[in-house]
Amino acid sequence: MEAKARTRFVRISPQKLRLVCDLVAGKRVDQALSILDFTPKKAARILSKTLMAAVANARDQQNIDEDRLYVKRVTADTGPTWKRSLPRAHMHATPILKRTSHVTVIVDEIGS
Repeated sequence: MEAKARTRFVRISPQKLRLVCDLVAGKRVDQALSILDFTPKKAARILSKTLMAAVANARDQQNIDEDRLYVKRVTADTGPTWKRSLPRAHMHATPILKRTSHVTVIVDEIGS
């Protein structure tokens, strides 16, 4: 039985988020949380919260034991981009793209 958690409109680029997603994909939940605790990136904190939400969903909705869970799939999709501009010399402007992400974590029971 799968359980899913999604965090949307996170103010970090998907490219930076995917670097941390690759660290925990396929790992047991306790291993993944310990890896994220010692990863010094902003994406690790965001992914840790989403993973704990997925574990809570599995525990509350489907009565699955937390010790038997593993990270089945982690995706970081592109969200909307905020477009800003920065004034530059000679009346020009440079575009600034502030990217956002949607994070999805799916956990599943080992052996199913």
